[in-house]
Amino acid sequence: QVHPVESGGGLVQPGGSLRLSCAAPGRTASGRTFSNYALGWFRQAPGKEREIVAAIDESGGSTYYADSVKGRFTMSRDNAKNTVYLQMINLKREDTAVYYCAAPVLAGLRTKLNEYAFWGQGTQVTVSS
Repeated sequence: QVHPVESGGGLVQPGGSLRLSCAAPGRTASGRTFSNYALGWFRQAPGKEREIVAAIDESGGSTYYADSVKGRFTMSRDNAKNTVYLQMINLKREDTAVYYCAAPVLAGLRTKLNEYAFWGQGTQVTVSS
């Protein structure tokens, strides 16, 4: 298992930027390391279902973005630091949500909610003037 820990959320004005970080231990009990896990960023707004925002494969060579964030969000990873990032620019009020980092059970880029089993506690992002 891997236990992601998110950070970097906060209050930002519309049009502003934030960078979220997600850290995980270097090696899990199973022997897998951070670099063995693909990862995803999800978000959940009040009264709405949790949805995928972005995903990245183990090497960082392949990424996926939801249509609503394409061109504004960038997901990247630094395996040497056991950390993934979500750079968010041109934030909109509708981006307000709790953002979660998660790891899927199976290898490879994953884009479906039910493919993810290991979740962080989330970090609040509020876009408001």
